Amino acid sequence: MIQTFVRVAAALLASAALASPALAHPPIAGQAPSGAQASFEADRADILAMAGDFKVRFDMQEATSWRAGYEPLERKLSGGHESVRVIEDSGRKIVLQHLLVVEMGGESHVIKHWRQDWEYEPEKVLVYSDTGEWTWQPLAPEARRGRWSQTVYQVDDSPRYGSYGRFDGEGGTRRWQSEWTWRPLARRDAVRNPVYDRYYGVNRHQTSPDGWIHWQDNIKMGQAGGALQPVVQEYVLNTYTRFADYDTQAADDYWAATQGFWSAVRAKWEEIAAAKGGIAIQEEADTGTVISGRLLELADEIRTGSQSETAATAEALKLIDDNTTRVAG
Repeated sequence: MIQTFVRVAAALLASAALASPALAHPPIAGQAPSGAQASFEADRADILAMAGDFKVRFDMQEATSWRAGYEPLERKLSGGHESVRVIEDSGRKIVLQHLLVVEMGGESHVIKHWRQDWEYEPEKVLVYSDTGEWTWQPLAPEARRGRWSQTVYQVDDSPRYGSYGRFDGEGGTRRWQSEWTWRPLARRDAVRNPVYDRYYGVNRHQTSPDGWIHWQDNIKMGQAGGALQPVVQEYVLNTYTRFADYDTQAADDYWAATQGFWSAVRAKWEEIAAAKGGIAIQEEADTGTVISGRLLELADEIRTGSQSETAATAEALKLIDDNTTRVAG
């Protein structure tokens, strides 16, 4: 049953929720030490402002073709309802969990959606390096000073992409802008078996008077002549508008029932990444990792009471152990 919900959710929210062309943005500016504490507190406020209940709109547009003969896809719009909860805040680290609420047959169903971890001045970031593989990128002190990393995780808490950047206030509005970031294909593209197989892009997160936006400037890259080459430019604007006229309680009930399970799963992925030099796991276009569907089913079995949390967690941890390998090199 959970697989049906996942596919419906994916259809509704197709974008949702890591030698190159010339950079489209200038380098991130430095900051005077005297403003560091004030900036840190303002940064935290902007990150925490992404929590709440939202109506979400995804606007995706392939624009400029970089490969002769490639015809950009038509613009695609989709949307839905999403509750975002703060599940960890230790000051220098903030974790936001997204929960998708879908109405089916007059009932509310919750799909654990993506997760974003923010860390201030991290020593390393888990980044997408190749198909089914994420490795640690160390950051020098001068590179991380005053900066926040953002690591995005998939529905089963396996990694999706990671990067780092700084909040700034150019033009009178504050935003966090990433460095250039590699990302695997989203399901909306992966299921089509396109000529490109990854994205190289810049992400911005920016609060607004009634919510926040996630803006992406993506170069879709594909193999040609034995090397990665740009295929097409894509622009994505994900708009989160504060809105609570849907079953937000369903999201909170789901999380209350399953948070212990997902906490153990997160810890296991962290253990694997530390022990194996990153994470390497087989992926499928329709589901993400090959174990994603079963991990979501286990959480649903805990929620419905058809399996104990202890038994479901033991199965989940074994699945992660058995399906991950040491990162090459």
